[in-house]
Amino acid sequence: MPELPEAEVVAQQLRTHLLGAQLNDCWVGRADIVREGLPTLPWYRGARLEGVARYGKSVALGFHKEGDLRYVVAELGMTGLLLFRATQTKHPQHVHVRMSFTGVRESELRYWNPRRFGRLSLLDQAGLDRYRARRFGVDPLTVSRDEFISLMEARRGRLKPLLMHQQVIAGIGNIYANEMLFRAKLHPNREASRLRKATIIRLYDTMQTVLREAIACGGSSVKDFFAPDGTEGQYKRRHLVYGKEGHPCPNRCGRMIRRLQSERSSFVCPACQICKTLRRLVL
Repeated sequence: MPELPEAEVVAQQLRTHLLGAQLNDCWVGRADIVREGLPTLPWYRGARLEGVARYGKSVALGFHKEGDLRYVVAELGMTGLLLFRATQTKHPQHVHVRMSFTGVRESELRYWNPRRFGRLSLLDQAGLDRYRARRFGVDPLTVSRDEFISLMEARRGRLKPLLMHQQVIAGIGNIYANEMLFRAKLHPNREASRLRKATIIRLYDTMQTVLREAIACGGSSVKDFFAPDGTEGQYKRRHLVYGKEGHPCPNRCGRMIRRLQSERSSFVCPACQICKTLRRLVL
């Protein structure tokens, strides 16, 4: 479930509580939880954490040691969490990695992932560059308006799957795609390449607003998401359509929110989010 806002909240907390810490040891409970680089694990012992970055829905910890820089990249996947030691978990058997630190108040960071859709990767700089190029498109928080317009005008296909295509736009998942499209009054099945420039600008501004508001609220704790310190994200209280099937439209248009079943569930107002392509076909 964690998407860009949740990953950014995780990165912010790790920067606040762990930057400058020395990694004393790293316990790996399952070898298959490390996607690549497991033989380099001994190098990280004694290294100092000097940076934390977010790429899409992943969080990268940058370690420095003897003039070398290496990374631990954690994919949050659908159920992955990075948690401090004091944060309680329902099923501690799903803690697959423990990193112990000195020099800071938080002495341990754990990687908890019951469904194991996400993995850790241990990478040098060249490996991180390849990892980013292979997995991530533009970042929706830093992409310029003009670049976003060009991207949309050049892509064919339905709008919502495009927003969620990680190699095109990194970090948006089902929750925030639904919220953005409703606020921008766009149907999930609209053709991206047929949008007018003014409509793309409206979507861009809405995307920025939704993501930044969600980060400020600590993300959305819909199911299993917790920040490293155990706090829940409160943006779920601001969801207008996600999970609201059968509720009145927040725009007070008199219609009910419907659920469309496609690759992932879409929640739409049939009055406020008209699919113009489909309407032309009907006419």
